[in-house]
Amino acid sequence: MTERVPTSVSDGARAFLAIPRTPIDWPAPDDLDGWEKHVAQAEAASLEQLEPVSRLPVTVEEREIAGVPTFVARLEGNPADAGPVYLDIHGGALVMGGGALCRAFTTLTAMTNGMVTWGVDYQMPPRHPYPASLDDCVAVYRALLEVRSPADIFVGGSSAGGNLAAALMVRAKEEGLPRPAALVLDSPEVDLTESGDSFHTNFPYDNRLVPLIEVNRLYAAGHDLDDPHLSPLFADVSGFPPTYLQSGTRDMFLSNTVRMHRRLRAAGVDAELHIGEAMPHCGFTGDTPEDLDLAAERRRFLDKHRSS
Repeated sequence: MTERVPTSVSDGARAFLAIPRTPIDWPAPDDLDGWEKHVAQAEAASLEQLEPVSRLPVTVEEREIAGVPTFVARLEGNPADAGPVYLDIHGGALVMGGGALCRAFTTLTAMTNGMVTWGVDYQMPPRHPYPASLDDCVAVYRALLEVRSPADIFVGGSSAGGNLAAALMVRAKEEGLPRPAALVLDSPEVDLTESGDSFHTNFPYDNRLVPLIEVNRLYAAGHDLDDPHLSPLFADVSGFPPTYLQSGTRDMFLSNTVRMHRRLRAAGVDAELHIGEAMPHCGFTGDTPEDLDLAAERRRFLDKHRSS
């Protein structure tokens, strides 16, 4: 990474930007044991960093919904079976972030959005490539429609979760399912072909992310990477719900986010785009002034679209 930390952001943000990117050597495509070992190591490191999440005032239940493991999280004292529900689709490059990490991510989302939150612990490669992940998300969304009005359903995801959240909207439209009240796409991985400009221009500066084309091919399992169900940027996005999109000026997925915003706007969708100064992929530490500012914008967007 090029050693240049801007003076335009907070001390916490600058400290994060000074951390060098960790290089990654992906296993061979057919080395399933190698992939599983890599994922396990990465998840263990992330869980250690997220240990404080377990002390948040959030109650989490483990359920099986439509045959899919799902974490149902709510602020302590709030009922789990009333009010709007946020369907949270976790990130993790389409190959990691399940199990205990999915639980932690769901907890964090419930804490910040104030809603009951369903975290989908979807299947992933290397054992379960496309379309298993998307099928699981569609199944849980169908089940959610049985217990909530579409006006009380919100869908969102970060990074790989943004891919699946957008692809879920594509599938919902194709299958005649009602759209939710709103959609949140945080630095979404909506172009698995990695064709955008920021994959090149921001590569030296994004210390969170590395090129993922090898992982994308593992996920796609021989399907074309530009298939709209794999890369929703290339889908017909007309009829999408109001959408909040977020990225940063150092994010390798900045082009994904900007291009998706323009496609949504061209299709007549009410779409908001928020870009954080000097932010790498998915923000800084989560508690810098810059992170908190955009979290407040996201909450404002969600509250605006609540039915009551």
